[in-house]
Amino acid sequence: MSSRRSSSPDSNTDSGGGGFPADERKRKRMLSNRESARRSRARKQQRLEELVAEVARLQAENAQVQTRIATFDREFSKVDGENAVLRARHSELAGRLESLGGVLEVLQMAGAPVDIPEIPDPLLHPWQPPFPMQPIAADAFQF
Repeated sequence: MSSRRSSSPDSNTDSGGGGFPADERKRKRMLSNRESARRSRARKQQRLEELVAEVARLQAENAQVQTRIATFDREFSKVDGENAVLRARHSELAGRLESLGGVLEVLQMAGAPVDIPEIPDPLLHPWQPPFPMQPIAADAFQF
């Protein structure tokens, strides 16, 4: 006995015809379904491979970004430390300057002659270079 179900013993024949057109249609439909399923599996496999490749690409990109973040973090820590040192130095120098200003004021009040020579400070005038400007000789055909 076959495992196929049929509603009647004549189900394999066309209504009164002599061939097997119903079986032929069924066979063609099964082949079409198999081919459709095969194409569907192939598309699914291709999509899976694309997603796996994208995961690998994103993981590599993530690793690069994490490396850059770590580099920036180290640089930030370094600059932050330098900034803290400069702030402490600034605070120390501001305190010393204030103390010297007080000493100078006391000396001037006491009538002591105070002759302080002008000390050039390039930080007070950053637009003026601390060294004389020298002309640069360049030729138009040098490059």
